[in-house]
Parts: sequence; structure tokens; C-alpha cells
Amino acid sequence: MTGDQSDTDERASDRGGTTVAAEAVGDGGPTDRDGGADRDDLPQEPAGETALLLDTMLGKLATYLRMCGYDAAYAGERGIEADDDVLALTHTEGRVLVTRDRELAARAERSQLLSTREVTEQLLELRRSGFDLELADEPARCSACNGPLERVDRTEPTPDYAPETHEETVWRCHNCGQHFWKGSHWADVAGTLDDL
Repeated sequence: MTGDQSDTDERASDRGGTTVAAEAVGDGGPTDRDGGADRDDLPQEPAGETALLLDTMLGKLATYLRMCGYDAAYAGERGIEADDDVLALTHTEGRVLVTRDRELAARAERSQLLSTREVTEQLLELRRSGFDLELADEPARCSACNGPLERVDRTEPTPDYAPETHEETVWRCHNCGQHFWKGSHWADVAGTLDDL
């Protein structure tokens, strides 16, 4: 998906912490893991039915998850850094917390704990935990702000940076107004996911 120049930039620096095995901590729901061992037999987490909150260490990962159709809120975009505020948001909005912070994950109602810093390794951890990581046929979420996308009518003009709608299918974010299409960035993300 193109249209967002910051897609490949990490949005916030790591706050450090202990490296741990990938596991979920919570209420025994579908994202829970059994002792951190790899489990390929877990049910897939449907993107459209799983709302996530990624903490400030996981800005780049949010872009990939949004392109896979997940409602992936990013704490850094909402100006939320304090652990208590992160936990309150996950509770209020019914989100699964995705974090590399073991203590924070243990305090959340539902969480997915990651151990790695590299985004491709994080994606692999999520896939092993049962998350469906395939690009949707029809993009649903803005990779820049997480807003819902709507298809631009073929008669509507597009900004200079986007192709014309009679040449290619274009989507517009309902929240930020940014336009997206299946360009080279879409192909790059598809290649990354295929290589996991």
C-alpha cells in the first residue's frame, strides 16, 4: 500500500526491558499461549474480529497488522505512554495488548507478549501464536492512522501522489483522508509475509 511515507519508520524507540519468549498472558482466550512453546495448531485470529493495541515499542508492526486487516491501534499515535493508561485503553475498547514488556502483559486482561525487536521476527511470532497474517483482497484499514478505508468512486479525482481511479483501484481513509492503492509497498509487504 502506498501513500504513507512513514510506513517503514519506527515510530517510537524501545524503552528496553527483558527479552522473553513469545507468549500470551490473559484469560485463556484464543491468543493465550501454553508455556511459550511454538503452537501451529492454534486457531487463526481473524483480522476483522480482533482489535489490538500495540504499545509504544511496536510502531512498525502496527503498519503490517493494519495492512492485514487488523484494527491495530498504536499507543504512540494516541499519546499514551503510561502503563496504567495503556491498560485502561485495552479494557475500555476491548483490545488485546501486544507488547514486549512482560510486566505490562501480565497486568493486561488479554495480551500477546513478543520477545523480538525486528518486525519480521515479531510477525513470525504472531503467526506462530495463531494470528492470520495475510493481506486482505480489499484493504480495510489505513496503514498510517488505523482509520477505516473506503473505495474511491471511479469518477472522483485523486491527489497528485495517487493514481487516477480509472487506471487503478484507490481507497481513501475515512479519518485522515490519505489515499492508498496496491502499489510497490503492497507488493513488498506481501513478499515479507510470504517469506515468514
